[in-house]
Amino acid sequence: MKLSEWNGDFAGIDYVSFIVIDIDGRMRAVSLPSSYASEAVLSKGIGFDASNFGYAKVHASDMVAVPDMESAFVEQKDNFNILHAFCNVRTTDGQFFAQYPRSVIRAAQHALQASGIGDDAKMLVELEFYVFEDVRYSTTAHHSYYYVESSEGIGEEYSDTPRLGMSQGYHRMAPEDRYQLLRNRAVKTMIDVGVPVKYHHHEVGAAQLEIELDFISMVKAADAVSLAKWILRNEAEELGLHVTFMPKPMYGVAGSGMHVHQFILKDGRSIFPGEGLYGLSDKGLAYTAGLLSHALTGSLLAFSNPSTNSYRRLVPGYEAPVSATFAQGSRAAAVRIPGYLGKGEARIEFRTSDATANVYYFLAAMLLAGLDGIQRGLDPVALGYAKEKPSEKHIFPMGLFHVLSGLKKDRSYLEPAFPSELIETWIARKEKEASYVYNAPVPQEYELYFD
Repeated sequence: MKLSEWNGDFAGIDYVSFIVIDIDGRMRAVSLPSSYASEAVLSKGIGFDASNFGYAKVHASDMVAVPDMESAFVEQKDNFNILHAFCNVRTTDGQFFAQYPRSVIRAAQHALQASGIGDDAKMLVELEFYVFEDVRYSTTAHHSYYYVESSEGIGEEYSDTPRLGMSQGYHRMAPEDRYQLLRNRAVKTMIDVGVPVKYHHHEVGAAQLEIELDFISMVKAADAVSLAKWILRNEAEELGLHVTFMPKPMYGVAGSGMHVHQFILKDGRSIFPGEGLYGLSDKGLAYTAGLLSHALTGSLLAFSNPSTNSYRRLVPGYEAPVSATFAQGSRAAAVRIPGYLGKGEARIEFRTSDATANVYYFLAAMLLAGLDGIQRGLDPVALGYAKEKPSEKHIFPMGLFHVLSGLKKDRSYLEPAFPSELIETWIARKEKEASYVYNAPVPQEYELYFD
């Protein structure tokens, strides 16, 4: 895969690809021959059917995709030069479509600025994922199964060959690490196109990997995550591999999260460091309390962990946080304050989330939850979130139906960026997914109950 940053020159460009984000956070695109992509077309955009993207009704589905040329980059593929650009979406009367993911995250950023609390939110996203050589799955009325295979020792073909163990992969090197080439290629491509990367490594599980991006402004971070996931899938395809960001693709092994380190800037300085617990300021602590309070109702989890598979991962024993807690250096806490930072460098890491999230909605909801904590002056210590052994009342709701029920009740803090129509659409969509999964038997139930 060969990508590069765009220098503003249209010479040699064969196609212009308009990238539109759907309600689940996936990238979709339509390609225009460069001969058609005039300056007028680029400034006015092109019409499309938004009902196919999940966030518009059929009777009001005409929308306009307008490319954000500041986000443009070039792909060289099959002897063609393709200019890609993320789009903003407008209604037919020229207004920004409020439910569109890029509109929501920009509205959250504007809410931050309007509050006077900060000028920008900086976020660092960790992407964990599994890689397989073979993937098969099927569901019918008479059978249901999945099958995955990895040369690191997963699958029947590798059951009696040398292997590293299902949960012994952390920071392994070649030859046990079979996927360094994939990570090297993906990271180089990310850097070539302007996605900042801090490092990459093998994760705990066999066939489980991580690429950690670097700090970037929240709005750009969402585009960067979308682009990084797309790059990974393409680089894997070229190597005959399959990448999945499912939180829990296999039973009994470590799941994959999407941890987010973050801080708020005001006048060029972070407002999070201070003299309080774990080196946080009062605002840093209140922001933390906001995250944990809205996660505890389920409302924030409805965006940070919006799949039934999310709750296969959120079980004790796998460094997957299951309660409203924060601590320094603890990977079991929902909010971790990294212990390796110096004085005046404190920031927070939200560890519960996973990559089934629409990253635009998730980052926006997380920021609004934190701002609500600051505006209400919440104290995470007084709320009991700093306890090493939290009480049962601090355990997160464990299931998609439960967190959606929480979102129905706890949503006012989202109003600055989330239209009520979007929240209703999101709840209905996710309840349908939950019904589909929870109404089906699984093989483990046959083991337990068939006789």
